Amino acid sequence: MSINIAENIQTPAADAAPSLAGMVSLCEAAMRDVNKVILEKMASDVPLIPELAGHLIAAGGKRMRPMLTLMGALAGTTTQGKDHIPDEALYLAAAVEFIHNATLLHDDVIDQSEKRRGRDTANAMWGNEASVLVGDFLFARAFELMVSTGDIEILRMLSSASARITEGEVMQMSMAGAPDSKLEDYLSVITNKTAILFAAAAEAGARVGGASAPICGAMHSYGLALGRAFQICDDALDYGEDSDKMGKNSGDDFYDGKITMPVILAWQDGTAQERDFWTRTLSQQDYQTGDLQTAREILRRHRAVERALAHAKQEAEAAIAALSPLGQSEISSALISGARFAAKRAY
Repeated sequence: MSINIAENIQTPAADAAPSLAGMVSLCEAAMRDVNKVILEKMASDVPLIPELAGHLIAAGGKRMRPMLTLMGALAGTTTQGKDHIPDEALYLAAAVEFIHNATLLHDDVIDQSEKRRGRDTANAMWGNEASVLVGDFLFARAFELMVSTGDIEILRMLSSASARITEGEVMQMSMAGAPDSKLEDYLSVITNKTAILFAAAAEAGARVGGASAPICGAMHSYGLALGRAFQICDDALDYGEDSDKMGKNSGDDFYDGKITMPVILAWQDGTAQERDFWTRTLSQQDYQTGDLQTAREILRRHRAVERALAHAKQEAEAAIAALSPLGQSEISSALISGARFAAKRAY
């Protein structure tokens, strides 16, 4: 099976700004090498494993996490006058992508999702059992790659991130059906389930690239804020009306009873009648024809999606502010554009 990650990276139109174009350009050659590592480590004597895993990985995506690892490595090597990315960074980028895809396989089973990245989900095609087991396989391969770096601190960093991802998922499950949840609880969920892997990916790359402690810390802070911006946008866009642009079914979070920032904001400002609606739908899972459109109308009334996207923009600017130790360079410019792109993902 041939999967070209560089070609599958989703980028905005050429006239769009900001974009991921700078990061993609800087990482393109290295991403081809990461692709080779992924193909090698995805191999198995059990044919279903590479078939199922390849279905998800070949679907593309923005590849933000492995690119962050490579960008972190570039930030480190550039400060030392080097012009190449070390092999350890390639292994870590592949490991991060495996961790991410393992969580997607598990998430789709939990959510009973039928669409991911514009394609049928693995669980819809092969069933829940196979999806969970292949997700476990990818986690195991990720840890093999981490160990190969010989850096115990990186192993600690990424294993801790993996544990926190699970904690975030459990927290989200516990909040389901509770539209009166606090905003800080939601932010804690997305920090754990999404942002922490962004942060670990960026910091680990910087570490293997030989970056100084201030730059490693800057990349961690950048990734954390970037991940929050990314997830807030993703949650807000779930209430959009164009599922083809999103690559998943619009309204999935609503029908799953997931509590996201727009819902929390609308609940806080809502009337008794509006709160009754959220209770009937999200809490009691009693859905009627037209409920998704009603939810959208309530959110529009309170500018909830717009306010959530404004919060995402603030997170993106916090990510940019964290980059000050890197100074002005092609690398920092690409990271800045990537952060602003993450907070403006209406494509």
